[in-house]
Amino acid sequence: MIHSRLLILFLLLFFKQGYAQSDSLHTFSFENVDSLNAVKSKNVLVFFHTDWCKYCQLMNETTFKDKAVIELLNDNFYFVPFDPESETDIEFAGRKFKYIPNGKETGMHEIAIALAKIDGKINYPSICMLNQNYEIVFQYNQFLSAPDLIKVLGEVLAKK
Repeated sequence: MIHSRLLILFLLLFFKQGYAQSDSLHTFSFENVDSLNAVKSKNVLVFFHTDWCKYCQLMNETTFKDKAVIELLNDNFYFVPFDPESETDIEFAGRKFKYIPNGKETGMHEIAIALAKIDGKINYPSICMLNQNYEIVFQYNQFLSAPDLIKVLGEVLAKK
């Protein structure tokens, strides 16, 4: 009797969580992507943002809350939001990336330099899409609305 109640409770929680997740954007760390890509290969979308960037916040509040964007990203990409001012070391694609201080309480992460730099500059927000082999297939360093991001995602997926 207790086992059946626990089973029912577990199933209810599991299905409730599963349905709730379908409305939210699944996010991953770089390290998670390495492990997950070994099991199920997907493209990677990295969203470089900072706390002080108003356009980054706007993308978080609008673009990444759009149901069509969420569905496309959850189904076809590993979505990695990343703050380039983070001082955490990252191991990704067989390489270790570190934070590089460049002044008093300022600096930038090596992974942002590797993936978000366009024409020698890094601006925020920045998006970098990687194919399943971690090769850059798209970079953009300005605000993208939901319809614009959907168009770009479609173009990247069409090239697969």
